[in-house]
Amino acid sequence: MATAVDAIAPTGTTRRQFVGYVLAGTTLAVTADLTLTPSTARAAGATPIPSNPTLSDAYDFLDAYRDACLPTNHHLKIEITPQGKAVFALPRQEAGQGITTSFAQVIADELDMRIEDVKVTLADARPELIFNQLTGGSTAHFSLWMPIKMMAATARTALAAAAAEKWGVPVSAVTTRDGAVFGPDGQRATYGSLSQLAASTITKPLDVKLKSKPGKYVGQDVGRVDALDMVTGAKKFAGDLPVPNALPTMICRPPTLNGTVQSIENLEQVKAMPGVTDVGAISRGVAVRARTFGQCIDAIRALKVTWGGGTVDNENNDTLTEKVAAVLLPLAPTLPTDEVIQEDYVCHYRSGSPMEPNTAVADVRPDRAEVWGAANMPIVTLQRIAMMLNLPEDNVTLHCPPAGGSFGRKLFSDAIYEAVEASALFGKPVKLMWHRADDARHGRMHPMMVNRVRATKQGGSITSFAMSSASSACDWTHGLGEIISGSAAAQDPRLGFTGNKELGNLSVAVAFYQLVTTVPYNFGPTALYLNEVFSYDTLPTSAVRNVYSPDVAVSRELFVDKLADNFGMDGYEFRRAFLKNDRMRAVLDKVAEMGNWGRSMPEGTAQAIAFHEEYQAYVATLMEIDCRPAMVNRKIREAYTGPRITKTFMAIDVGNPINPRNIKAQLMGGAMDGIAQALTAACHIKDGTVQEASWDNYRYTRQWNVPYVFDCHVMPANREIGGGVGEAGVAAAQGAAACAYAKATGKNITEIPVNFREPLGFVVKPTVPPIPQSPVNGRRFAR
Repeated sequence: MATAVDAIAPTGTTRRQFVGYVLAGTTLAVTADLTLTPSTARAAGATPIPSNPTLSDAYDFLDAYRDACLPTNHHLKIEITPQGKAVFALPRQEAGQGITTSFAQVIADELDMRIEDVKVTLADARPELIFNQLTGGSTAHFSLWMPIKMMAATARTALAAAAAEKWGVPVSAVTTRDGAVFGPDGQRATYGSLSQLAASTITKPLDVKLKSKPGKYVGQDVGRVDALDMVTGAKKFAGDLPVPNALPTMICRPPTLNGTVQSIENLEQVKAMPGVTDVGAISRGVAVRARTFGQCIDAIRALKVTWGGGTVDNENNDTLTEKVAAVLLPLAPTLPTDEVIQEDYVCHYRSGSPMEPNTAVADVRPDRAEVWGAANMPIVTLQRIAMMLNLPEDNVTLHCPPAGGSFGRKLFSDAIYEAVEASALFGKPVKLMWHRADDARHGRMHPMMVNRVRATKQGGSITSFAMSSASSACDWTHGLGEIISGSAAAQDPRLGFTGNKELGNLSVAVAFYQLVTTVPYNFGPTALYLNEVFSYDTLPTSAVRNVYSPDVAVSRELFVDKLADNFGMDGYEFRRAFLKNDRMRAVLDKVAEMGNWGRSMPEGTAQAIAFHEEYQAYVATLMEIDCRPAMVNRKIREAYTGPRITKTFMAIDVGNPINPRNIKAQLMGGAMDGIAQALTAACHIKDGTVQEASWDNYRYTRQWNVPYVFDCHVMPANREIGGGVGEAGVAAAQGAAACAYAKATGKNITEIPVNFREPLGFVVKPTVPPIPQSPVNGRRFAR
């Protein structure tokens, strides 16, 4: 039985002793067994009217997911090969966030070896892990930090013991460094030479101690272990895999969201087109397999399909917003003596498309299936493939190559399921890829949200704070990454369960909202509510980078600036006065110092500051914006220039930064997301169709809108286990950008993005055919 470790507390933890296991085998393989107790609530700082802790203050999604992983951590293993390499198959998806590098740092330090000798690969789908193969919610480091350290320490202990036995000396007399064990009389043995000796014919326990001193890598700037492969093209994504006979395959999609195939009018003519090998209807459209992707596109543009209606054919952004706002839960009554300050904020749908198009390879045979595709939920994906094909799970193999971005998109394996359907229909291997127009118009979207925010005030005090959030339903049918929680919690009747799928999905949504939503300020009694409208599959929604947090944060931070104005204070002073603890204030102070807060600014420009707490990390962002005509009215071909964030400063306290360089890169990406979502980027829906049909149309942050200055500071380590980083920067950046725009323009901003009502600025591409003609005039614009 493992020794229980202390709760994770901000003050850090002491050196502890554990039990590790050497697994039966011919070379050394080790695993870990440990039990964690739930973390305790963090005490609030003293203010005249302290806020009550919200659920996430005491126990957030990181805690919940770490605890869900505990029963299966012993299935993970690190292997030491005869060549002296440490190999670990990571049960998470590498999508550019750098976790293969950071976990290599952890293993190298705990094993006393060079990081060049650590190989972190990506595990295939492993159903025996149950909940322990989910990538999302910035949980990877928090959930795997201790198991991985424990496995590495177990390997080091076993290797040291093997060397001591070989030399006939006490274990206490040997030391480890640089991938080798050293004896008291100058003996030296490499880990590789000891691998077989340290192995065991039976699984046996070892008394293991974690290292008490910092190593060479954790906490240091380390370059990406896959950087060379990325820049040389050696890194293989799903679309690069040379699976025999897997020919390009694409889907002809309906003109409106969730439309259906009624009939194909010219099937035989399209089958006869050059290069085309197969054409047939699947659940989401008509699949075309051909020798090249260009031939697939030609065939799709030639198809004549009769389509059935979709789920929101008569809807547009305004009608959808009205339906979301209509389900806002009422706020509690106020006292007659209260001064009530209240505002409603609308945050529109945003695209969840990463840079890598949705791509998957499938080879389905009558008795088995082998599939390749990036998946943040590989277990539930494998299980649903088995159900689709009526095969035992053991007859399905799902390989998980790295992803070219995810941001929540790879929580949904839409391309994988379509590839499986097409391969089963055609009886041939396929390499299926979505077109950019597919991603924009039929891909997953961040659900829209309406937030009603209210504070009450008496004299110089805020006496209460409440936020009632209403959202277009987010699809939670993936659950915690396996089919039981995904199906039962969301009540998905397609998977054999019965019940109200709106209510079932809502129960999961409310639980997640409470586990991630925070109010970092002492605003007196605090209440947070969520309600949702629509079934989870009315619109193709997903947990796009932070799920609810960006919309909650931008609404809250705009409202905090409103409160600051009411108190006659600037945004920095007000936030500093009401933040809950000194660690929060230290982050806010740091970013104010970095950005020279309060400096004189020309008219039409402004500074703004925002703060956000999530995934046990604190982030502050200071932005400067230029909304003057010379900036806003710049002319760039087919571009929306608009206002420009000219400077961005960010500071983060993540608890224990494993790789500060990578954290800064994550925050830079989060800042670009936040700027886009606050100022420019949204999905415009008309008659059930998303008007944007490419990245050209979608107004993500472009080079001409990127800040001239970006700087980021990572606060020093102050506890043992770090919080989440991947999603930490988006919400604070979105809040700062929106607040800066409001200050520079003097407008009361209540709709996000701020340009949502402006003309589209592009010619809407047709929906039939669903894939636009490729441009042929690029040379005209080359410089």
